[in-house]
Amino acid sequence: MDTPFYTSADLISVLPEIIITLTALLVLTEDLFLKHKTRIIPGTALLGVLIAFVVTLTHFDVNGSYFRDFVQVDLYAHLFNVIFLISAFFSILLAWAYMKDHPENRAEYYAILLFATVGMSLMAKAGDLLMVFLGLELLSISLYILVGFFRTNLKSNESGLKYLLLGAFSTGFFLYGMAFVFGTTGTTNLAGIAEFVSTHNVMNNVVFLIAGGLLLVGFGFKISMAPFHMWSPDVYEGAPTPVTAFLSTGPKAAGFAALVRVLMVAFHPAIPALGTLIAIFAVVTMIVGNISALVQTNIKRMLAYSSIAHAGYVLVAIAAGNAIGSGAVAYYLLAYTFMNLGAFGFVIFFERNKDEHLSISDYNGLGYRHPFWAACMAVFMFSLAGIPPTAGFFGKYYVFSAAIQQQMYWLVIIGVLNSLVSVYYYLRVVVGMYMYQPDPDLDMPMVKSMAIGPTLIIAVLGIFYLGLFPPQILQFTMDSVGALF
Repeated sequence: MDTPFYTSADLISVLPEIIITLTALLVLTEDLFLKHKTRIIPGTALLGVLIAFVVTLTHFDVNGSYFRDFVQVDLYAHLFNVIFLISAFFSILLAWAYMKDHPENRAEYYAILLFATVGMSLMAKAGDLLMVFLGLELLSISLYILVGFFRTNLKSNESGLKYLLLGAFSTGFFLYGMAFVFGTTGTTNLAGIAEFVSTHNVMNNVVFLIAGGLLLVGFGFKISMAPFHMWSPDVYEGAPTPVTAFLSTGPKAAGFAALVRVLMVAFHPAIPALGTLIAIFAVVTMIVGNISALVQTNIKRMLAYSSIAHAGYVLVAIAAGNAIGSGAVAYYLLAYTFMNLGAFGFVIFFERNKDEHLSISDYNGLGYRHPFWAACMAVFMFSLAGIPPTAGFFGKYYVFSAAIQQQMYWLVIIGVLNSLVSVYYYLRVVVGMYMYQPDPDLDMPMVKSMAIGPTLIIAVLGIFYLGLFPPQILQFTMDSVGALF
């Protein structure tokens, strides 16, 4: 009798993903039968994410290979699942406040966002390149729809089309890379690839090197690594702001989660040779992101280029290839999730239909009009700039410490200089809020919502918690990455 493809243990290993999927289907069902659904449907989505979050926290002891080694469940996967669910939860909250003023407020939005969350989780749990691809495509297709969700908005349509076309090209690169890896090693299983790499001199194998380069291009698109970042500013600006907040946190973390797993498991013996190449990409990404952000006047485009720069900082930790660097990646991405969700939540607080109030100068004098919320935005900007005692400071500290441990001093110097450059455009927002008088002809009322305020407050608390207790969090993230070996 043939062995079944999955068992009850396999199903338990993906229980959070099952819960999110069933929640998405329930949301679509409610849309068919309920009349008053503007509160029930987002509430259902939030409840499903919250249940999956609790299940994830209570299943940290579930470890091992499942579904015939296609799914790898460990502390690393659990940690990133927490990041994804935090991103999804607060993105739903922000959308709840944002979408009520738009005619496109439909249940499909929340269902697609939940399906994207499932894709992210599968990428972090992938034990095979095929599973990475399946998770990546589920995430990407969902994001294509979300970015272009406002069908009557030309900017949203343009963003969706650009993201679709460039995403299709990146998928092609990734598939070619998978094919070359299979042709060279005879397997797409990450552990099997690692065994081949450890017993063969792959650095002299041209086909294998091409395969690694093609895979890096595919991941580079997802994490906004220069020169594969060109989609980010236009997509971030044109997409609905809650989608931009989600796009800049969860999917970026998923890209890094899959990249680190593939590098640390499948390509670990070759990391010393790959470190220099990744370091070069890190330098280019940091410089392009920070220099471009300096000249932006639109807050969403500024945060888009900022996101590119932060991808460069994370690449510094990956280039180091040591235990501190691997732990710093997860710590940085967790901190970045709180920082960016808070910043975009603040943008939604004052945004109106037709992309009003998105100029950085529109925030002039908000410190006088709305002192508490302006203070929250200042915290987000300080943390993104890396000013202590925020989580952003310790994120960069650990990233650069990992590079110093590997004696990559040149990379640290370039990273610190780039961080100093970023202080200018982050503090420009804060200076405008507190050192300029508000324009008397510009009306900046807040969006009336019970969701955005708590989101900003929790984001601020998360930033300070990660900043005040960094050693414990870093140790946990290092332990999670240690589960990969």
